[in-house]
Amino acid sequence: MSDHISGPRALAEPIADITDVYAFPSPENPGHLVLVVNTLPFASPDARHSDGLIYRFRIRPLTPETLLYGHVEQEFVLDCVADGDQVVCRTSDGVRLFAGVRWDPFMLDAPAALKTVASGQLAFTDPSSIYLDGKNVLSIVLEVDCDRVLGGHRLVAVVAETLTRGRLNVRIERTGRPEVKNLLLGPKQFDPVNRDLEIRDLYNMEDAYHLADGYAGAFRARLNANLAFWDELDGKVDWPAGPAGDHPLTELILADRLVVDAGRPYQESGSFLEIERAALAGAPHRTCGGRALNDDVMDTLFTFLINAGNGPVIRDGVDHSTRPASAVFPYLADPNPDPPTPPPHH
Repeated sequence: MSDHISGPRALAEPIADITDVYAFPSPENPGHLVLVVNTLPFASPDARHSDGLIYRFRIRPLTPETLLYGHVEQEFVLDCVADGDQVVCRTSDGVRLFAGVRWDPFMLDAPAALKTVASGQLAFTDPSSIYLDGKNVLSIVLEVDCDRVLGGHRLVAVVAETLTRGRLNVRIERTGRPEVKNLLLGPKQFDPVNRDLEIRDLYNMEDAYHLADGYAGAFRARLNANLAFWDELDGKVDWPAGPAGDHPLTELILADRLVVDAGRPYQESGSFLEIERAALAGAPHRTCGGRALNDDVMDTLFTFLINAGNGPVIRDGVDHSTRPASAVFPYLADPNPDPPTPPPHH
């Protein structure tokens, strides 16, 4: 489920578990960028953000040359922390903030996705349903004035993190694109090199903008195997491996961040991965990219992985939330006062 429960540490410390990250131009205020980080799967209606954590957004300006994989040093950091009953942003000038419980906007038939991995056959049905629909999450929403906070930059990369708060800040989770950890790094059975390795906690500890050499080979082996699995689900290969067996999308997935152009108009659907796909094709992008709250990104992702857009849309049978987000700050829908009971292992 997107980034819900993305490893043993997330399961052990759900308060620090990032479920989703979103980044999109403000539908209300041109020149502003909206950032959303959701945490705590199956949050209760009275849940509160932890004063033991830093909720961090890391934003780096991009150029056409650095858009896909390039190394960028300049960074803007927005830290949010709980202070009593409130959450505050340490960079408050030019930032509008909301923090609280909200309806979980993520939409996916998660059991069907897991059945697909287990069976090797597409298991989606139409219609389907969102897994435990009506669950809540803890949300932080920032609306950022790009001129005042980001030095006027509009085309940026976005990563969110949770870290321990205090003298030693230990990264617990970091998230860019959806389902990188759970569907692309989580399955072990296709990996001929590290078949017994739970790799997601190692990945969470890495700096999203500076992968260390120590585990890079393990990440690449896992992605090469799992990306090939997804590509072959329709019985044909749309992403042929390179001479050394490297999948052509592995490096793109490892550059794990949302790429958004806040200089483009807000677009509710069809923009997720559009900037990256345009760059792969050597063409200019046409949309704001990023990830909007109501965008059915899983259909986009499955189609991209399985047929590279050379075939029909791969649908999971869920097209929209039962309680869609709005175009007014803080955008996410009000929480469910009577959320479903989480599974027993939670």
